[in-house]
Amino acid sequence: MRFATRPTLRGYGGAVSAGHHLATQIGAEQLAGGGNAADAACAMGFALQVLEPTQNGPAGEVPILVYDAAEDRSWAISGQGPAPAAATLAAMRERGVTSIPADGLLSATIPAALDAWCRLLERFGTRRLEDVLAPARGLAARGFPMYPFLQSILRFCEPRFRAEWPSSASLYSPVRELGAPQTNPALAGFFDALIRAERAANGSRETRIRAARNFFYRGRPAEQIERFVAQPVRDGTGRAHAGLLTAQDLAGYEGRIEEPVETRYRGARVWKCGPWSQGPVFLQQLRLLEGFDLAAMGAGSADALHIWAECAKLAFADRETVYADPCFEKVPLDHLLSEAYTRERRALVDPEQASLALRPGIGRLPEGWPLLAPAGGGEPAEPQSLAAALGRRDTTQLVAADAAGNLICATPSGAWVPTSPVIPELGFPVGTRAQMFVLDPEHPNALAPGKRPRTTLSPSLALLADGRRMAFGTPGGDQQDQWALHFFLALVDFGVADLQEAIDAPMLHSSHMPSSFHPRRAQPGALTVESRLDAGVMAELARRGHRVQPSGPWDQGRVLAVTHAGGRFEAAASPRFQVAYAAALP
Repeated sequence: MRFATRPTLRGYGGAVSAGHHLATQIGAEQLAGGGNAADAACAMGFALQVLEPTQNGPAGEVPILVYDAAEDRSWAISGQGPAPAAATLAAMRERGVTSIPADGLLSATIPAALDAWCRLLERFGTRRLEDVLAPARGLAARGFPMYPFLQSILRFCEPRFRAEWPSSASLYSPVRELGAPQTNPALAGFFDALIRAERAANGSRETRIRAARNFFYRGRPAEQIERFVAQPVRDGTGRAHAGLLTAQDLAGYEGRIEEPVETRYRGARVWKCGPWSQGPVFLQQLRLLEGFDLAAMGAGSADALHIWAECAKLAFADRETVYADPCFEKVPLDHLLSEAYTRERRALVDPEQASLALRPGIGRLPEGWPLLAPAGGGEPAEPQSLAAALGRRDTTQLVAADAAGNLICATPSGAWVPTSPVIPELGFPVGTRAQMFVLDPEHPNALAPGKRPRTTLSPSLALLADGRRMAFGTPGGDQQDQWALHFFLALVDFGVADLQEAIDAPMLHSSHMPSSFHPRRAQPGALTVESRLDAGVMAELARRGHRVQPSGPWDQGRVLAVTHAGGRFEAAASPRFQVAYAAALP
């Protein structure tokens, strides 16, 4: 019997998996009580805002993919807020900013997460907002047990909280001992206000959800955000800056429901968000890999991993030159995924030698790129090794499937407490996603008012050749469409049928491409590998020119997945960092 850290959970009543085990239980309770996948996803999403405040918050962002079984159709909810009206290239020049900082207030985009969850519930759910908010409200008011992952990040951040951000210190300092309750009374009060706004509205369920949503974007919370970000805060530039976000920006915001991008691979179909995310890079990798017989090379072999790494470099190079908000820029996705372009790019792969060059096939890099990390390595990988060492932000993940066959995949992120101070009246900070814009005016991803930054957030849906419909994803910044791809290839190319076994396999990622996060540096040829990978394979990869950097044995990725086929459901969650869990209903 093959070993996995946990069983793949199976049942007939639906399945959920989330970045924190209490959120998973909340999602399972929604399904058990008659809710559908959208209801469960919303309940888990709000709960994760309480349980993982270093990973996401109400003012952050959450791209969502939806499979609607009744329509047999997939949708994308963008969940990525655009730049405020005052966020212009000229405004950055006036402030002497040459790269948008990763912290503070200047890099805040318009909050999108609340709109996205309300939009999901309104269009695809069955419950009231109050129903899906109540569990999160209870966690914020009553508290949840402190756990090691959260504790380690808060301890790193605590000196800054005490020295510079008193509103954050009042919530998170002193850091609780393991098992002690962590509360957030202001956040509980905010959730209460949303519930009251829904109750006070007249009309249909959808109209009342919209009223609660409008309370945030056009009511007192928007005014509180504007007042708070008007007070300058020191950021990564070394200077204090006020934010550019206003109540008028929030009042004018409307999220989008869009067509996802799709491709086929060895009998499977895969759906991703558009090029305002990095999602198409997953599809570009698949198109390139389709020309290689990975199965013959063998799972975990130096041949297969070398070919993957070289294809990843090519796909991510195109991400750097042409991916952007398609509402502002014409992104040539048809060309990028075409057979002719793929053959041209695939021919660049040397089966024996790792490339150290950044080689886009179309467009151009921003002026002055690539920026290179110092010799000997750069920033460690997300999530815990980086977050604990540097206090850096991360992301979370959730997936859900219901008895009707609907699937949801969401990647909540942004408005993390390590990078921006908490707004006292609301219990959460603003986000910092504008750091992903570039300041080169001729580049497609250049900062502009009303434009979405090209985010890393990347949920996934797939229909496998064996008939299983799957929702899957992982936190991890630039690594999301690398770690999730390793999991997917295990299922499709290497004959691993068990979800948990595929998740548990040693993970690796390339840092060859420029980071999407400030200071945007690249590490040419760098390949970070969980130390469980065979030593001979690592040595062979190094011989071929990869700059192999062993990490801890269980450091990379937090892949979550659920599947549905023939009335049976499966669910699995990465054991890494001992937080995420899955559940399948009987």
